[in-house]
Amino acid sequence: MVHHDGFQTVKGTIDWEHPMYKLYEKAKRNGKWNPADIDFSQDQKDFASLTSEEKISALPLIAGFSAGEEAVTLDILPMAHALARQGRLEDVLFLTTFMHDEAKHVEMFSRWQQAVGIGQMDLSVFHNDDYKRIFYEALPDAMNRLYTDDSPEAVIRAATVYNMIVEGTLAESGYYTFRQIYKKAGLFPGLLQGIDYLNMDEGRHIQFGLYTIQRLVNEDERYYELFIKYMEELWPHVTGYVAYLTELGKRQQQLARTYALEIDYDLLNRYVVKQFNIRKQQISRAKRVDSVEELEKTLSEAER
Repeated sequence: MVHHDGFQTVKGTIDWEHPMYKLYEKAKRNGKWNPADIDFSQDQKDFASLTSEEKISALPLIAGFSAGEEAVTLDILPMAHALARQGRLEDVLFLTTFMHDEAKHVEMFSRWQQAVGIGQMDLSVFHNDDYKRIFYEALPDAMNRLYTDDSPEAVIRAATVYNMIVEGTLAESGYYTFRQIYKKAGLFPGLLQGIDYLNMDEGRHIQFGLYTIQRLVNEDERYYELFIKYMEELWPHVTGYVAYLTELGKRQQQLARTYALEIDYDLLNRYVVKQFNIRKQQISRAKRVDSVEELEKTLSEAER
């Protein structure tokens, strides 16, 4: 049985300058959107106007996001448990908003699918083995380990797959892809509005992951090698999934007699690589900071 031995806000106060408290404040200000308020009526008309090949091209990306958002909603709780056990109050305050965000993301995609008439369609046929390795296996394995192991190694592994790979590489690339395809085509204004909200939320989530890994790397540089090793371990599954989506899209283009959507797959693939490398570079910066206190001061000032 776990007992508390004291409470931070009785002995003192919340650390108002803590970078995770700053993120908590930002979440309260900017996270007020409601999926139920998004108008998908034009999206319904747009989807109905697409050719069968264009419709099929949209489904794999929706399938990846819809399941992905549900996965991260179901799997975030162990991180809150782990950091609560460590007495990291400001981190847990932010994570309460984090879970709320993810729940809204699931709702947004489900509402869109229902609005355009694919709510009862089984889209899991678009989850290849690489997708399943990340979302069905690696993510829940790393996150659920935190229930019994809150060591630096376990926390870094969880934040790496959740925040750096799923959110920082795949989700960021997915938002870019939605905009490149459907904003250019003038389609799905409701979905694109939702994507903008999601992107804003995910920016905060990625900052949490960066801070969580950076502070541990700053305390012991050996953890940087652990982070890099796990990033590289997951990378083949990222590229395998992206290659699969690319192949599906190109196949639909070849089958179509008319295909109005403009898709630059080389551009999209380069964007994925860019996001992956950015995450590694961001973590490496922690090695150049003298102390966790200096790191937290820098991050806190950036959130003002």
